[in-house]
Amino acid sequence: IVNFATPGYATAVYVCVQGVQRIRSTAESHRRIAIIEVMGRESGYLALGAAYGQPDIILIPEIPLDYERFERRVRDLYETQKNVVIVIGEGLRDQDGKRLGDISKSVDPAGNIIFSGAAEVLENMLIESLGDHYFVSRKRHELARQATFTRKIGHTQRGGRPIRFDRHFATQLGGKAVDLLVQRQNNYVAILQWSEQRGFYVSSINGNSLRDAWRGIHPRTLHPAFYDEHRYQPSKLGINYLSRIFVNAIGSDDLELLREDLFDTGHLKTRYQSINVSVHKHIRYLNSDVESENSEQF
Repeated sequence: IVNFATPGYATAVYVCVQGVQRIRSTAESHRRIAIIEVMGRESGYLALGAAYGQPDIILIPEIPLDYERFERRVRDLYETQKNVVIVIGEGLRDQDGKRLGDISKSVDPAGNIIFSGAAEVLENMLIESLGDHYFVSRKRHELARQATFTRKIGHTQRGGRPIRFDRHFATQLGGKAVDLLVQRQNNYVAILQWSEQRGFYVSSINGNSLRDAWRGIHPRTLHPAFYDEHRYQPSKLGINYLSRIFVNAIGSDDLELLREDLFDTGHLKTRYQSINVSVHKHIRYLNSDVESENSEQF
């Protein structure tokens, strides 16, 4: 693996796992099929990490959906436990390679075409193939649409306070990037590696090694060996990969902050203090110094 993990991944998985666990409560108590869509675009790393929340089925963009086999698995699970929780990556494809969700013409701030609707498309496919009779005959629901629901974990995956793994290694990678600049290695990238002997450590590679013959950089996708497409779960290799990141990903300080800060009475009395205000003040201060120096020169 060129870069074992990117800072932010652990926190995003942490949020996804909590979402899956909470949505399970509704699916189980109301005997419903829940389809949870996570971010990742063409990559299934977030969906794979959501396995910590114990979803029944995980679908990743790298493996085209065999719908008939998938539907049989949904039926088997629903017969047994009267609820099913499914996690899908937003870039999920069908067997023809077409994205399951609608691909809009709008783009995100990075210029990528926005994927949306994979969960809803999959829900409609289940509603059509299972039909109302399937649920009525089992005295669960009157309509198939009442028995299914979708949720997007959305932007909560990419916000908030990072957990310890991300805070620690983001700091180290930032320091490595500065060192590379000081050494005038401008075309190098700081990366996080792992080995049996050293555990996690910071290294670097030449940026050209990430580019193809046309100088393009492609999204990093999940290797199929990390995923068991017959069980719809992480493979043994995938479990080993995730374990190395998450076995100590949360620190005691994360839990202590949660206990002390979440329901801090002070939050009821004061407005949120945006860091943008402080940054803007410093920018104005620096600009005024530059303007003063320029005026003195003239």
